[in-house]
Amino acid sequence: MNQSSSGTDKNAALINLHLATGQIGKLGAGPFSLTGQPNAMGGREVGGMANLLSGHRNLADPKHRAEVAALWGVECVPENPGKTAVEMFDALKTGEIRAIWIACTNPAQSMPNLVSVTDALSKAEFVVLQDAYQNTDTVPYADVLLPATSWGEKEGTMTNSERCITHLNRAVVAPGEARADWEIVVDFAQRLAQKLGNGREALFPYLSPEDIYNEHRETTRGRDLDITGLSYAMLDEKGAQQWPLREGETQGAKRLYSNGVFQQEDGKAKFSNTHYIPVAEKTDARYPLHFNTGRLRDQWHGMSRTGTVAQLYNHSEEPLLAMHSSDMARRNLVNGDIVKASSRRGSLVVKVKSSDELFPTQTYMPMHWGRQNMNGRGSNVLTIGAFDPISKQPELKHAAIKVEKLDLPWRLVIMRRGIDLLAVMNQLQPFLGEFDYATCGLYGRDQGMLLLRAASQQAAASDLISRLDALVGLNEDIPTMIYSDPKRGISKRIAVENGKVTGVRLLGETLAAEWLKEVMTQDYFPDEVRLWALAAVSTPPSGKQSRGRIVCSCLDVSENEIDAVLAQTPELAVLQHELKCGTECGSCVPELRRLVVKNLTDEC
Repeated sequence: MNQSSSGTDKNAALINLHLATGQIGKLGAGPFSLTGQPNAMGGREVGGMANLLSGHRNLADPKHRAEVAALWGVECVPENPGKTAVEMFDALKTGEIRAIWIACTNPAQSMPNLVSVTDALSKAEFVVLQDAYQNTDTVPYADVLLPATSWGEKEGTMTNSERCITHLNRAVVAPGEARADWEIVVDFAQRLAQKLGNGREALFPYLSPEDIYNEHRETTRGRDLDITGLSYAMLDEKGAQQWPLREGETQGAKRLYSNGVFQQEDGKAKFSNTHYIPVAEKTDARYPLHFNTGRLRDQWHGMSRTGTVAQLYNHSEEPLLAMHSSDMARRNLVNGDIVKASSRRGSLVVKVKSSDELFPTQTYMPMHWGRQNMNGRGSNVLTIGAFDPISKQPELKHAAIKVEKLDLPWRLVIMRRGIDLLAVMNQLQPFLGEFDYATCGLYGRDQGMLLLRAASQQAAASDLISRLDALVGLNEDIPTMIYSDPKRGISKRIAVENGKVTGVRLLGETLAAEWLKEVMTQDYFPDEVRLWALAAVSTPPSGKQSRGRIVCSCLDVSENEIDAVLAQTPELAVLQHELKCGTECGSCVPELRRLVVKNLTDEC
């Protein structure tokens, strides 16, 4: 609901419904915002937008500006708001803004209408990027890269959606020259203040995260989120606390509005006059499909952190565009076909899969994949920059697109383990653009393996393949099974070290890629498999069935293994007892329930 050009009205309409039915301030009731980021609530509390001020204050309100000015000891707070994200990059593109400092985000992947955003970054005179990772899609545009700490390396507080404030202590020492974001900003501000003079140094006296928290705490005095009674000491002694927790109180409010009194002068809630507004971009004959973006269960944002863990790829290995089966049939598409998805702003080349979770004309692609894992900018090259006039949130949840089947007959698959996977994956990234279609990621458990898939209309040059072989260490210096058919353009290499497969390169014909991938996860290479390893067969030898897609990443349980148990007894409890899936982190339980229902339906 939030990521819409009319998101404010949509959320207000939901609140209206709860007000009208009295479903607020009661156990199990009330509109509950499931935000996309941890500490999104905390960001709102401190005024983390260009048109907001700390303590749920509005920059447009003169009284609110005066309160903050008095607290800071300054003459006034500017009444004109700064630019929010989409507006900022529009201004950067036109030259209205000439320099930009980007912290804790990766706009070259996460912003809508990426062609325009990256064009703006290219035109900027000066770009500062403050990040914990040096391989995000935004890094190539940076003139200065400031190393920042990530979670676990810094201290601070965060607020969950149920208003619980938690004090997070540092778990490990920050590596190298990395510093907490607040330290970087305070250092810069103090240096700038010295140059500007007039005693401005006093505006940034902070020596610790607690100093900053104490100032924020004072900004909440008398506000709906008043936490003047909540200190670091109380958080450390009693654990997380809910706001409000006013000075003199020993416990926060468990539930708001249970007394029917709301944050209005007369204590009465007010209905919002909302209007239905359609999506900003309608489908038409040229762009007939609705495009939506979202999340994967096991990945996070731009994958700068989660994308370094092989096990987290097992559930969803590569970028895929999901479509309804009828839309695929109309375009003569089957699972795994490569297509070009285009909007009025840009396009990307990706594989398709059918999904029974979509209606006809709907398409869906996760937002995590970017240039680090594919030849293309990712899903946001298709999205539109329209945004809500109040919240300024862009419409990331809808765009009109078209999908066209591509004929890319030349194929390449490279799989490798036993090397420095992350270093090689970073070095492979520039090679992805050499192909019409390419993806690169990890797979497996523990150390895992590297997995590169590519396709083109024409065969790649031999020197390019030689460079790839050298990069991943698939040269003839190690024991290697080789098959070569230059006339047909087929070349295969399988590295076998200490009795196990450590590398595979299939060029021109890749039928055995999937079952060889499973062989690589094992620590043995039996003779019956070895005999067929270079053959053009898509199924494992000796009548073995492929394990299929991994559903439970924690315990490495596959969909085929789950289906085998459910075929006998379609019950979740039995499934969890037999295979233990869904008994660790629990994130796969919703999918397990769907598989149970599917098997029950199939029985009927």
